[in-house]
Formats: sequence, C-alpha cells, structure tokens
Amino acid sequence: MDNLTHSLVGLAAAKAGLEKLSPGATTLCVLAASAADADVFALIFGGRWTFLHHHRGITHSIVGTLALALALPLIFYLVDLLIARVRVRPRSIKLKGLLLASLLVSATHPLLDWANSYGVRLLLPWNARWFYGDLVFIVDPFLWLILGGAVFLLTSKNKKQLALWLVIALITTYLVVFGPATRAGLANAGLLRLLWITGLVAFVILFKKQSGARWGAKIPVGAFTVVVIYLAGLLIVHSLALRRAEFEAARIANENSEHVIQVAAMPTLANPLHWVCVLETERAAYRFELGLLGRSRSPSNLVRYEKPDPSRSPAVAEAARDSRSTIFLGFARFPVVRVLGEDCATQTLVQFADLRYTEPGSDRGTFALNVPVECPLQRAMNTDEQH
Repeated sequence: MDNLTHSLVGLAAAKAGLEKLSPGATTLCVLAASAADADVFALIFGGRWTFLHHHRGITHSIVGTLALALALPLIFYLVDLLIARVRVRPRSIKLKGLLLASLLVSATHPLLDWANSYGVRLLLPWNARWFYGDLVFIVDPFLWLILGGAVFLLTSKNKKQLALWLVIALITTYLVVFGPATRAGLANAGLLRLLWITGLVAFVILFKKQSGARWGAKIPVGAFTVVVIYLAGLLIVHSLALRRAEFEAARIANENSEHVIQVAAMPTLANPLHWVCVLETERAAYRFELGLLGRSRSPSNLVRYEKPDPSRSPAVAEAARDSRSTIFLGFARFPVVRVLGEDCATQTLVQFADLRYTEPGSDRGTFALNVPVECPLQRAMNTDEQH
C-alpha cells in the first residue's frame, strides 16, 4: 500500500490506545507502520532496477519485520536514556510498552502489502517466493477516508494541526477528483467523487460537534472495525471474481487447445466490481477484464501473448541474460515478451512486460523493459568471420 495509508494505520493504532503504553508511543507507531519501506534507499543508491530487486524484500519479510519492530523501540529507549543523562532527569520511555506497540503496528505493513497484487516476499532470506492477496488496489481512497477521518477528529486541536490536515485533504481530494483515476476513465468516477465529498463533509460536521473529545479512542476503534468489514467484503468479492475468471480461463484455454496453469483476478482502483484477470497456459499468457455487474458480463479487452521458445529465438535468450532482465523476470508474476526486428531489417529489440500491469512496448517504469540486442544474423556472420 501507499505510505499515506501505512502512516494513517499507525496513527490510528496509537489513538486507539497504544499511545498510553509509553511516552513517544504515537511517534513510534507512525514510524513502525512505514518502517518496512526503508528499502526505498535502494533507489537512491542503486537506481530503479536495484530498487525493484530489493523492494518488498527483506524489510517486508517476517524476519525483517520482526527485526525492525525490535530495533525501533531500542533506538527510542537509548535516545531517551542519553537525553536523561545529559539533562539529569529520570527516563520517561517505557521499553516494554514501546515493544508491544511496535510489534503490533509493524505487523500491519506486510499484511497490507500482501493484500494487493504487487505482493511481498515473506520468507526471505531463505525463500524468494512472492505472496499475493489480490484483494485491495495498491492505492485505496476508501482507506484514506476511513482512517484519515478518524484520526483527524482526534488530532486537530490547534491551528498547526488543522493546517496540516487541510493540506492532506486538498492533496487527496485533488487526486480523487482530478487525478489519474479520472483521466484513465474510471467507470465509477462520479460515484467515487460523491462518496469522497460526502465523507469529507461528514467528518467536518463531526469535528464541529467536537466528536473527538466526546468519543475519544472509540473513533479509531470504530474505524478499524469498518476497515476489517470492508476488507472482508473485498475478500468475498474477490472469491466471486476469481471463480468467474477461472471459468472464463477454462473456456479460453479450451478454445485454443491449451491447459490452464494459473489464473489471477486482481483489483482495480476504487472499483470492487471490476477486475483485471490474467491466465497462463503452457503456450501463452492472456489478459482480460471482468465486470461483476452490468448487461455484459463476458470478458473484455482480451489480449494474448505467445510464450517464446528461447532455443528458436536467440534474441530472447540473449536479452534474458541482461542484468536488468534478470531482476525484472525475478519480479514479474506474468512475464510476456515481444521481439521486434528479429529479421535484422531493423534493430532487434526484445520487449519484456509484466502482464498484470502493462503490455510489451509501453513505458511503465519498472513494469516493462526494452532490451536492444545485436541482430542474430549479424552475430552469426561475425562468429563465422572469427572462425
């Protein structure tokens, strides 16, 4: 999930009662909720392919999560101990309380990241297998609204806090109302805007009525209850979508005299009734979309990519040896490839893509990769000349 969601989870957990465990617990909860994304430093020091290799890696694993959950309270405790000695005052940090808060909140990060289609590698460093929940889109405005509204009511006690929440509300509202979802032609964009604006107005009214002071910790506890119900609903809808996807996958595979290897139904932005599905067979990979409601419930936007035979396509075999390709293929859940210019009329270009996100030839950052290779025919001629 995005870092705003993780931070809101940490803050809501603190306001639900964990802040009472020790001084500094609120700050620790916010940091612990996002600590696993410390792997972003790989982007700073190694570039985007190094980042792809390490993201959702060891810091998101069971071992890494536990290590971070233990390290953060110890850092807080040692800093507090140092300050206490310098200022000659008693220690204020309660280590046991911070440890409990950190363990609880840190566990939410890999759990939420597992819930989307990007996945996590929970068993590192021993096993690099990816795990995917396929329940929630990587950015979910409904989680922003539920958790953000709850902690807004409890953390808007002065002008600076109100100004910060105003900035957050303006940015998220811009993204929901005018952002990528609208430009991409989101099917339920009007409904999403209506729900978002209605929710904002409702929380402003609750703030004016000083609901935070009256209800206290009951607000974030209620928010977490709503989130759990929401995720449970998505789990049910996903099971229905996957069942439909498996039915359509069997039909598609049968029509092409192929056998189903795996099928996935993946969520789309803010629309639990629309799913992107990918089918893998022994000869090809297919991508199609399913709507669970509406007049036409048949698959739409069906695309098919034949699996290349490396022994018959030297260009693919050579491109796969590229260091970027090795990283990409280790990440891709449904890798597909297209070769341009293998006849040597033009430059030979091998285009890789992860079909859950995009198709070969598109510019989607680390979700697609174009690898130019030496023309197979020219390479063969050079080899003959050397002999």
